[in-house]
Amino acid sequence: MATLEEEDRPLRKRRRLEPLVLDTLGVEELRDYIAELRDEIARAEADIGKKQSHRSAADAFFRKPG
Repeated sequence: MATLEEEDRPLRKRRRLEPLVLDTLGVEELRDYIAELRDEIARAEADIGKKQSHRSAADAFFRKPG
């Protein structure tokens, strides 16, 4: 059972990617890691675009004639 103090704390946002320990990586490995992160960012941005497009289409379809 959670204590009152624990219940009063704001909820922490869940991390989707765990940070890597960068100290153990060489320069090329760090560059590869950055490329992987950029690819993931591009994938997420593309999905945002698709979702916004679907939302706009749905809004237009259900819009009341004015």
